Amino acid sequence: MWTARPASPARAIAAVIVGPGIATGVALAASRIGSVGAASLYLLAVVAVAAVGGVWSGVAAAVVSFLGLNYFFTVPKHTLSVAKVDDLVALFVFLGIAAIVGALFARALGERARAERRENETRLLNSISNRLLSGASLQQAMDEVARLALELFDLRRCVVEANGPEGPIKSVARGSGVEGISLQVPLVAGFDELGTITVERPAGSPELGPSERALLNALAAQAALALERARLDAEARSARLDAEASQIRAALFSSVTHDLRTPLASIKAGVTSLLEQGIVYDAGQQKELLGAMLEETDRLNRLVGNLLHLARVRAGALVPVKQLVPFDDIVEAVLTRMKSALAPFTVRTMIRPEAPAIWVDPIQIDQVLTNVLENAVRYSPPNGEIVISVAPWQDGLQVRIADQGPGIAPDEREHVFEAFVKGPGGATGLGLSIARAVVAAHDGKIWAEGTPSGGTAIVFQLPLGKPS
Repeated sequence: MWTARPASPARAIAAVIVGPGIATGVALAASRIGSVGAASLYLLAVVAVAAVGGVWSGVAAAVVSFLGLNYFFTVPKHTLSVAKVDDLVALFVFLGIAAIVGALFARALGERARAERRENETRLLNSISNRLLSGASLQQAMDEVARLALELFDLRRCVVEANGPEGPIKSVARGSGVEGISLQVPLVAGFDELGTITVERPAGSPELGPSERALLNALAAQAALALERARLDAEARSARLDAEASQIRAALFSSVTHDLRTPLASIKAGVTSLLEQGIVYDAGQQKELLGAMLEETDRLNRLVGNLLHLARVRAGALVPVKQLVPFDDIVEAVLTRMKSALAPFTVRTMIRPEAPAIWVDPIQIDQVLTNVLENAVRYSPPNGEIVISVAPWQDGLQVRIADQGPGIAPDEREHVFEAFVKGPGGATGLGLSIARAVVAAHDGKIWAEGTPSGGTAIVFQLPLGKPS
């Protein structure tokens, strides 16, 4: 332990005897030194004894020096009697000055030692605090506390037991020696006791002094702060996850109710019109109503399919079943199925002849292309143009679907692939989020970029892949 300890009684007594003894020997050896010179030597000895043994040792040395000055250097010599009143006064003045000087010097040294100790303790506690709050795991932090306590207090063993946010923590640091005195200090943060530090000194070692106990309590307080910080961090993470889950559930409810209500209302209106008595529809009108109902039914089916895909993505069950297919076959199938939805727009396809066949899950990639096209349809103006480009890209294909919609700000393009994020029209959806998950499952990537006309292009790249 680096802190200063009080002198032992034996050491203090030895200093009281040896210091004035040396001064006496030096004064007697120098024949020309009189009582004044001897008094100076004795005063120096008192200062030295006070430095070694403390205040009371300095006072005792002053008394011994007073007796030595009287016995050896005051007439009549070798007696304790004093012949002159002036000599008696001088002796008592010397005694007072020696006692005061010794006490003041010892006290000044003590204050200096205490100031140094406080400075060292503050520096040490700052170092401990930085180590505990450095971002290391809670187990590593408690291991550090046990190791520091073992080194600081010359312990045989130190045990830190605490309740962490993820379960009990126990750290043990071992020194050497036979089992001796032990002391337990609680780890307290606020009104909560979070654990204990148990320190054990080797047999024969003295108990911890007041300054050492104060430092141990400060170390325990730092450990408790680390435990409390870990607990608060865990609570904050849990609260954040709960808030995110609540936000997702609210967004899901809003999205599903919005997207379900529109097609259901159209289907109900069509059925009500057909069943309404007194109104007769010709074959063309009936076909138009039934076609609109079929289109809305397909829309509902796609919504349910997206929800199922999202559930599979979040469950980690999105595993492609790959086949070697020409990509233009997938494009043709999607355009045929979405013919009515794409009717108000001009759709151009630009498929490079050298585009190779690719190993993909055709159903999942069909879903990607469908979702991206639905997104383009949603935001494109009437009579707008949608361009589908397919071209070779390194060891795979690059697919680009561009529209002439309002476009997306550069800092918002990444967010459109998050589930339930609102688009430029205020609607929420799952399509692009599912598209990203499917492309990622195929080891590809997808992103959004601007177009020269101010619209948006969704681009995804797929490797040629291998059969799975």
